Amino acid sequence: MDNNNLSLADQPIAEGINLRHYWHVTLERRWLVITVFLSILILSLVYLFRAPKIYEAVAVLQIDRESENVLNIKDVFSMDGREQDYLQTQYKNLQSRTLIETMITNLGLSKDAAFAQTKDIYKAVASDISISPVRLSRLVNVKVENKDPVQAARIANALAETFVKRNLDIKLGKSTEATDWLKKQADELEKEVNAAERALQDYKEKSGLVSLDESVNIASQALRQAQTELDRADSDASTATKLASEVKRLVESGTKIDSIMEVSSDVLIKQMKQNLAEKEAKLANLLTRYKAKHPDVIQAQKDVDSYSASLQTEAQKIFDAIQNQAVLAVSKAETALQRRVAQEKIQVTLGTKRIEYEQLSRKAQQSKLLYNNVLARMKETEVAGKIKTNNMSVIDPAVVPQAPIKPKTIVILALVVFGGFTFSLGLAFFVNYLDDSIKGQDDVETYLGLPFLGYVPHIETNSIIERDLQAHLHPTSSSAEAFRTVRAAVSLANLPEKLRTIVLTSTVPSEGKSLVASNLAIVTAQSGLKTLLVEADLRRPTVHKTFQLHSPLGIASYLQGKITRIDEIIHKTEVPNLDVICCGAIPSNPSELIGSARMQEFLVEARKQYDRLVLDCPPISAVSDPLVTSAMADGLIFVSEFNKIRREHARKTVMRVQNAGIHILGAVINNIDFEGKDSYYYSHYYYQNGYYSSHYKPEKNQLEEQQNVETVKKS
Repeated sequence: MDNNNLSLADQPIAEGINLRHYWHVTLERRWLVITVFLSILILSLVYLFRAPKIYEAVAVLQIDRESENVLNIKDVFSMDGREQDYLQTQYKNLQSRTLIETMITNLGLSKDAAFAQTKDIYKAVASDISISPVRLSRLVNVKVENKDPVQAARIANALAETFVKRNLDIKLGKSTEATDWLKKQADELEKEVNAAERALQDYKEKSGLVSLDESVNIASQALRQAQTELDRADSDASTATKLASEVKRLVESGTKIDSIMEVSSDVLIKQMKQNLAEKEAKLANLLTRYKAKHPDVIQAQKDVDSYSASLQTEAQKIFDAIQNQAVLAVSKAETALQRRVAQEKIQVTLGTKRIEYEQLSRKAQQSKLLYNNVLARMKETEVAGKIKTNNMSVIDPAVVPQAPIKPKTIVILALVVFGGFTFSLGLAFFVNYLDDSIKGQDDVETYLGLPFLGYVPHIETNSIIERDLQAHLHPTSSSAEAFRTVRAAVSLANLPEKLRTIVLTSTVPSEGKSLVASNLAIVTAQSGLKTLLVEADLRRPTVHKTFQLHSPLGIASYLQGKITRIDEIIHKTEVPNLDVICCGAIPSNPSELIGSARMQEFLVEARKQYDRLVLDCPPISAVSDPLVTSAMADGLIFVSEFNKIRREHARKTVMRVQNAGIHILGAVINNIDFEGKDSYYYSHYYYQNGYYSSHYKPEKNQLEEQQNVETVKKS
């Protein structure tokens, strides 16, 4: 599908957006990344500074095949398949406790100051030794690490020499012991071979098993044939029995015999049914012309009855044949089973004899083979013992190392820089994953399911008057434009002419609902609509502070019945088309007053005088007043401060409002620092801000221009 024909929402999003999101997350958590990275780097530098220098000495050993010598022609042309097992065994022997303790005794390491304080000197020395085979060779490196380079070389050389000497001693001792043992075994095996061969011959003569293999083959063939006949007979008996049982069940259930498929499929039955059908058709044709007592009708009826009786008789014969066939099939299966059992007994008898025969034969063969192997091995051992060769040798003795191998400063620093930075980024992304606060339009639309009305930037001031009257005091600021954007989004809602009364609330206190309410009322009034801002928060009112109104009479007085007309509590402001009603004296029962009939009367009377009513209500999570007020209004605007409220908390608050049947116009994200710490989330705002700043002139020049215009008009 062509992307040009897709709507903007349906078009695929570029992959670069995800990368930009990761960059934004990194910027947001930059201090966490920097702190963790510097902590890891400092700890690594402390480790490098305090870590002792370790030296490594290496002695090289060569391990040849154990049986390799000039007299063993077989080893010259072949490879022993167990060579790898042999090499691995020697590698483990180099680290054996016995060898290391012997080396410790030879060097007197138990008196060395470096090992004097060690409880287990073997573990201390063994932890410094490592065996490293050289790939694709018979060489192995014996590596020893120690703080003293001279000591490291001494231990490596002593271990290699002790291992070579020990291997030669073991070979010589084994050669002598093996030769004596093999001679003794050869004499005993010779006697066993003679005895086994005599026993085998005696058994053959006693049992008459000269043609045992031929008898076994004949018996096996007969058994297989009997098994085949039994399987076929069992299958036929099972099929016939099931067919007979099914036919019998159908007959007993009232089904006509000639209607059963096994009966009706018979050629004769089909022919008889066809003839009967023709007779019945002829009878039916006669009945259309004559009455039942007509001779032709009577004769036709007799023919039908006769054919019907013949059909039932023939069907009964087929039924009986099916039953008899099942009985015959069962009888054949029993006969086949008996033949199978007889052949099996014959096979078992021959098998028993064959087992005993094979045991004797196998014993004789094994004894002879073992005897021959012992003789051959005895000769090899005698020759090898005379040569006295060693297949272990030291190729390169260890030399005193000149430079330490640990700590590897460059490698550690490189790993620390890479690993620390990676870990820091991972921790930042993990913290960001745990952060589920409301941050932007996606959160509003995805998690809250509300229309997004706009962003409100952070206002750099501590004055509540300058902040809440931003759209009036600084009409060319980006904040004022943000409130106009919210006003435009509200005016573009469905049936905007019916949105006479708008409630502004939030999830928790201090999210900026009063700021948005005041400035939204100001920009609404600037659009030419006669607007009334009502301080509907009867617990913690702030609108009167914004407009510097100090009146004890307000909407609370009207709801209490102390005032009968709303004109008495309306205050004019310096903003054209904007009036304000304050809370007045804080009542003791605000919930009852908000939900009273007087509140509905107030809204009806206010709608008569104003085009738009903006009600600043308390937070929803704190009290139930905004729910009651919103139920009387035409719509509700949900204000959420950037990165303050968790998504689940805000979602439950929205669900609470929606469950009450209240129409939510949308949500506004407040207090975003576009030019500071939050700028990475909304980089597009810079373009918007630049556009506005280039469009509007400085306030001073604009005021001068307005004064000049007024002077020209007066003149």
